[in-house]
Amino acid sequence: MSATPAEELFAQLQSQAAALPELPGVYRYFDAGGALLYVGKARNLKNRVTSYFSRSHDGTRIGHMVGKIARMETTVVRSEAEALLLENNLIKTQHPRYNILFRDDKSYPFLQLTGVAREAAAAGADAPAQAPEQQFPRLAYYRGAIDKKHRYFGPYPNGWAVKETIQLLQKVFRLRTCEDTVFANRTRPCLLYQIKRCSGPCVGAITPAAYAQDVQHAEALLRGQTQQLLQELEARMLAHADKLEFEQAAELRNQITALARVLHQQAVETAPDQDVDILAVRVQGGRACVNLAMVRGGRHLGDRAYFPQHVEDAAALWESTEAVESAEDADVTEATAQAAAPGQGGAAQQAAHTIEAQVLEAFIAQHYLGVPVPPVLVTSEPISAQLLQALAEQSGTRVHAVHQPREQRRVWLEMAQKNADLQLARLLAEEGSQQARTRALAEALDLTAEDLDALTIECFDISHTAGEATQASCVVFQHHKMQPSEYRRYRIEGITGGDDYAAMRQVLQRRYGKLAEAMRAAAQASAEGAAGAPAVEAGQGGAPGKSRARLPDLVLIDGGKGQVGVAREVFTALGLDIARIVGVEKGEGRKVGLEELVFADGREKVALGHDSAALLLVAQIRDEAHRFAITGMRAARAKVRVGGGRLEEIPGVGPKKRARLLQRFGGVRGVAEASVADLCTVEGISRALAETIYHALR
Repeated sequence: MSATPAEELFAQLQSQAAALPELPGVYRYFDAGGALLYVGKARNLKNRVTSYFSRSHDGTRIGHMVGKIARMETTVVRSEAEALLLENNLIKTQHPRYNILFRDDKSYPFLQLTGVAREAAAAGADAPAQAPEQQFPRLAYYRGAIDKKHRYFGPYPNGWAVKETIQLLQKVFRLRTCEDTVFANRTRPCLLYQIKRCSGPCVGAITPAAYAQDVQHAEALLRGQTQQLLQELEARMLAHADKLEFEQAAELRNQITALARVLHQQAVETAPDQDVDILAVRVQGGRACVNLAMVRGGRHLGDRAYFPQHVEDAAALWESTEAVESAEDADVTEATAQAAAPGQGGAAQQAAHTIEAQVLEAFIAQHYLGVPVPPVLVTSEPISAQLLQALAEQSGTRVHAVHQPREQRRVWLEMAQKNADLQLARLLAEEGSQQARTRALAEALDLTAEDLDALTIECFDISHTAGEATQASCVVFQHHKMQPSEYRRYRIEGITGGDDYAAMRQVLQRRYGKLAEAMRAAAQASAEGAAGAPAVEAGQGGAPGKSRARLPDLVLIDGGKGQVGVAREVFTALGLDIARIVGVEKGEGRKVGLEELVFADGREKVALGHDSAALLLVAQIRDEAHRFAITGMRAARAKVRVGGGRLEEIPGVGPKKRARLLQRFGGVRGVAEASVADLCTVEGISRALAETIYHALR
């Protein structure tokens, strides 16, 4: 009997695995559609990959994944540490289906000190001439790429922690926070100078050398060197007093008093540690939470919770390969075992054998790819020596992990564990509520989706002001939550201003026109028995425009019979199922909770009741579509009215010149109203460029 295609593919994968080298590396599994299923690392590629195809995994999650594997790729590296870093780089960028995945929605904020002030302090009066912004560094809140010209402190867990630190430094050292353009154009001190939050460098109220000393003292405080800083300030105060320089001594006395007051206020949060990250993990109900608390300069700055995806799949996959992992760990040399950080004990010399440890290690490996790792990690679970080695190689500094801390570190860890418990309980409660709402809506509308997790709803809304800047929005609900990355805005053009029906017709045609064509092509290919037809489905998952395009289970229209009628015409013309269309019609007096659902297929209106879980979900999605549409409309309208964007499009006007123009004239409108002669008064604006700007903005 000849082998089936599946058996031939499995045999081919087995032979590829048998031919792999016995070296460290990373392996990747792909399905027939090219989607990445899993990324793994191995100390011995041949042994690890062969284990997937040399035993039966029937009825398990790993068996389900192995059955999907169509091809594999491997990369050989020099060490297991390199393999770990490459593995998590791929996980973070490629989002495989069966790996624990942490997604960070935004970068961490830093505190930035611009320029360099040390040289000015060292050189004193002989310091070389510098631009004012270089002589007087600015204290600023910062997100983004690191520029080596400046100094950065952090990262901080949130923007509030940075702003609080800036206020603290303003109280004690009175460093400037104004933009360079504002600083360069000041002729008299600002309000911050009047309330003693700035030393007034913009108007020469402080010398560059004195300001540079304040900057150095601020850096010392940020590094947690508080005692050394107080001793230095006291010594300088006494020296001035001995020289009968009582005004300077009084200034230092006030600075010491302010610093002591701040340190007293922060007494509960301060400790001898300088920079420490505290990580606690909790796993419950198939979900996990990692709570990260940050200590910077000895101050506890707060925490942030992270919720990984794919925990159940990754956990089951890990359990199925645990025997292979344990066998590999048995081969670790004594030298590698001794490399484990102190405080880990024997647990650090072995691979983690709990799902909590797996989640925590996944977080550490992915999180510190783009964030500086502090010298000390306090963790609720033991961390493997291989992971610490990889972190040390990446950062260039030794990383010390403590699993069973004492004294202040123990208090910090207990706080982090408590917060992880609370955050996970909140998430489970919210998800349970959302799942109940999804189930209630599916039952109320007789939706036949087999998997409620994959139930997809798209909602459309139109927004304009008296026909101006008409925008249409489409928001997507899937996996029991809104999916902002799938939202789309549509600029509506070529219609009579204020014609909502025409706007709705246009957005639905644009959204589903190509999908309908693809569905017809797939149906025709299927009828003809053609192989390799494009995969187009209707009912579950994804949004239009993806490689596997699908029609949503429900299309919500913000409107009544008129808008639903337009949607029915569009769907009929495209050959799509009109039963998916539901309008959300405002009730009597347009009161929330009195909405009625209007169906395109002729069914009677349905009033679900103000306390209905299904109506709460419909209102949530409808309100999000309205919010997304109106914010887009307002932005478009503002751009039209103030000429936003036109200044950026003028040749020869770069970021610096644009900043000078906006600073001088107070905005784009002021620039547009300025004469050529006025424009020429701005630094860097020639007569020819002024004429270009003048004509471009009119």
